[in-house]
Amino acid sequence: MLALHCLATAEGEVALWAEDSDLAPKRTGRSDRAHPFAVSTDVLTDRLGVAAKARTLPVLLPSHPSTPVDSPELVRDPLADHPKPRGAVTLRPWLVPVLGCDPGTLAAELSRLIDHADDVRPGSSVRFVATVAALAEDLVDRGRVLPAIVAEPDGPAARWRPVLSGVDAARFARLRDSMPPVLRAEQHESDLLDGRAADDVLRVLLDSLVDAAVRVRLVDHPIAPPGGFRAVEEASGALLHALVDDPRIDADAGQVDLLTRQLDTWRSGAVSEAPVRTCLRLKSPAQAEDWEIEFLLQAADDPSVLIPAQQVWDGESVLHRWVSRPQELLIADLARAGRIFPDLDTALRDSRPHGMKIDTEGAHRFLSHSPALDQAGFGVLLPSWWRASSGLGLRLTTTSRGAAGTVTRNTVLGKNELVDYRWDLALGDLTLSEHEMKELAKAKVPLVKVRGQWVHLDQRRLAAGLAFLERSGTGQMTAGEVIDLAGMPAEDDAFPVPVLGIGGTGWLADLLSGAAEAKLEPVDPPAGFTALLRPYQRRGLAWLSFLDRLGLGACLADDMGLGKTVQLLALETASRTTPKPPTLLVCPMSVVGNWQREAEKFAPRLRVHVHHGADRMSGVDLADAVADADLVITTYALAARDAAELAELTWDRIVLDEAQNIKNSASRQAQAVRALPARHRVALTGTPVENRLAELWSIMDFANPGLLGPLAKFRARYAVPVERYGDEDAAARLRRVTGPFVLRRLKTDPAIIDDLPDKIEMKQLCNLTTEQATLYRAVVDDMLTKIDESEGVQRKGLVLATMTKLKQVCNHPAQFLGDGSRVGGRSGKLARLEEILEEALAEGDRALCFTQFAGFGAMLVPYLSARFDTDVLFLHGGTPKKQRDAMVERFQAGDGPSIFLLSLKAGGTGLTLTAANHVIHLDRWWNPAVEDQATDRAFRIGQRRDVQVRKFVCIGTLEERIDKMIEQKKALAQLVVGAGEDWLTELSTAELRELVTLSAEAIGE
Repeated sequence: MLALHCLATAEGEVALWAEDSDLAPKRTGRSDRAHPFAVSTDVLTDRLGVAAKARTLPVLLPSHPSTPVDSPELVRDPLADHPKPRGAVTLRPWLVPVLGCDPGTLAAELSRLIDHADDVRPGSSVRFVATVAALAEDLVDRGRVLPAIVAEPDGPAARWRPVLSGVDAARFARLRDSMPPVLRAEQHESDLLDGRAADDVLRVLLDSLVDAAVRVRLVDHPIAPPGGFRAVEEASGALLHALVDDPRIDADAGQVDLLTRQLDTWRSGAVSEAPVRTCLRLKSPAQAEDWEIEFLLQAADDPSVLIPAQQVWDGESVLHRWVSRPQELLIADLARAGRIFPDLDTALRDSRPHGMKIDTEGAHRFLSHSPALDQAGFGVLLPSWWRASSGLGLRLTTTSRGAAGTVTRNTVLGKNELVDYRWDLALGDLTLSEHEMKELAKAKVPLVKVRGQWVHLDQRRLAAGLAFLERSGTGQMTAGEVIDLAGMPAEDDAFPVPVLGIGGTGWLADLLSGAAEAKLEPVDPPAGFTALLRPYQRRGLAWLSFLDRLGLGACLADDMGLGKTVQLLALETASRTTPKPPTLLVCPMSVVGNWQREAEKFAPRLRVHVHHGADRMSGVDLADAVADADLVITTYALAARDAAELAELTWDRIVLDEAQNIKNSASRQAQAVRALPARHRVALTGTPVENRLAELWSIMDFANPGLLGPLAKFRARYAVPVERYGDEDAAARLRRVTGPFVLRRLKTDPAIIDDLPDKIEMKQLCNLTTEQATLYRAVVDDMLTKIDESEGVQRKGLVLATMTKLKQVCNHPAQFLGDGSRVGGRSGKLARLEEILEEALAEGDRALCFTQFAGFGAMLVPYLSARFDTDVLFLHGGTPKKQRDAMVERFQAGDGPSIFLLSLKAGGTGLTLTAANHVIHLDRWWNPAVEDQATDRAFRIGQRRDVQVRKFVCIGTLEERIDKMIEQKKALAQLVVGAGEDWLTELSTAELRELVTLSAEAIGE
């Protein structure tokens, strides 16, 4: 595995280099400066696919006297016998092979490099450059850039430069202070000790990224007018072309110098990049005697330092650490702000201005100019009640028959039911009375006081709202129309003012407020359903049934381990009292077996058909099988592959398990499942949002198509405001729209956790990949060929060796082959492990993973480290006691790695690991007592959370058959099975053949 790093060079490039975990950290002589485990540029080019200039650079790195220190991202094989470095750690220069890239070109590759295959793990410097690139994109998006002419080796060049002020300057300062040292570690004669200055490195990097980002946007939008330029305009024309195409400016030197000075003057007038900026704070009459603007000075890189102007004039401020003459800076800034907001000229008549009194109209003028002041780099502090818009909008009140709590299974509801409605005008949360609306209509000043609160009122919007009430104030509409309104954006062309909210009484209001689940009476498990539902699961069943009767899609997003499967199976059983088309359930290949077994166990009346495998049905055979089934189970891959055929069949309901599999709405499988027709849709997921809000859009657009509008508008309305700017209003609007259709319960909720047992055990049935199945059959065939010719000790040895081989095959082909081949995408168990760990880590949980094979654990450590970008602890028989104790202490501390791999023999007893609340048995010891002992590392005194225990079993293999034998003889398991696997050697050849023969259902796609 490679650990990938970035290095900012003095020439303005970003150089890529990498460490290789397979190269031993060999000791070198003091005269040998070649980095011993840095990969060559040829290897780097081949692995990364990046075209760049190859060279070697001296890099200052933390080092022992004879070898560099491994970076934190470098994960070595814990069983490898590498020499242990000795001696104190100091900075030492090493010659490192690098690929030099233009920052702008590299920015386009960063996401691919960060999400590279499992054999490349990005270091902190790579992620830092990605963060700087995101800042550059944000600055360009907001127009915080200006053109400049800079001197370069080839002559004057036109470049786009960032404008940093206010919050952006603080962001720059935070980035500078958090810069990974390796990014600025290129050694120069002038800085032998600690590399280049962080501020210089970051400015060059950000400048390059901003320039590249602007040029990408201007490729199809040239800013120079068509045609030629007169001689006097030659330099200006060359500048405009250089800002889009080749940055070199080919024009008269004198004219270029004049343009350079003019651009510098423009820049200095547009923004001040001083370490201290002036802030203007508006105080309303609720905060002062009258409207007032207060002047303050603020440190750009530490916004908590905010000094009133009065202290500045008295010389009592702490600003001297940033600026020598803060009084002069205050006067200069106020004069510059006066060009934007001329009312400030009044304050400048005072020799020591510290603020100014204004009337209500002046306050409104200041509020109107506040965006321009902010853009110019001034701090603008406004009252908490201020909104750029008035907050004036429409509020809909509906009345429907019967509250959600009175709805029974026989109640007839639907989207076509008529409900009464009434529209009102509201200011934020205040619904306006008729008298208040008349008084506001008479107001002449945009700032008005309503019920003790100051608000900004748009008179045109008020008039439009009043006209709408006269036309459509009351009436009736269908429930479906109300639901469509709930999904509309606040600003919509159908209404003259925004729709602020929908409320009222009855089942429809309960649904849209998100209160339906709490008000619905819990539903008892249906006849024929054998599982005992806990209270919260019965409420979940009632909620699903409620939306089912309405024909509205649902997203059951209960926390991992809370029983989404049994709730869905209960819904299926309850809804099958009358004949209807089957339900299509789409899930990952790794849980097909789980669904099949759970349905057999808890809903035996359901007729289940599994559609997967190379010999799956098609055409008339498939149609007949589906017609005779209640539940059809298939995988995401097959839903995409067989989309046309599945779409021709009639489905009552489509269910997506692990619905985060369609988080990429543009993927083939997401488009395929969204296109399948059905009366009702249900998404099951413990992580409705993993990385971006667009993932939630994809899931909700499956459940209720069109509810959130097109993806492009969703991004503009919700994703960008929430993800980029932390807009709480946009987040609240999104919760209001999606809340009625998403049910999310957490293990941390006392109402839920009190209802759960202390330990939840479950089987995770996994499929084999085709490669695994091929190897499995080969091992079985080899044993069966030899077994009849052997006896006694030889036969026992052959059987035990075969069992070990088969378990290794079930784990992973690379473990069985021992060839060091790639890890990802070849094992059904590993695929399920990744899904479980991804969800657990997203929730902040921690996991113990037990295996009886130290080699398998060593193989997983680098893969899981790269996959989840985290350290993975590994305890095995060769771990020294001191290191073992340090691992336990680090894991238990709560701030260490979240994944702990342990070999069953070394870690199955004698440890307290209560920081974990997930225990995963990757392969089975086939002795319940031994497995329980391992589980008890987490489930013991000191454990405050419920422990979820998962035992991996490959379906259709000896693992499942032995597991069933143990379950059937649970009470005598210790006597029957003993402490190991010797009992298997006593089976007859026929029994062995039946035990190890591979079933067709074992093979995934």
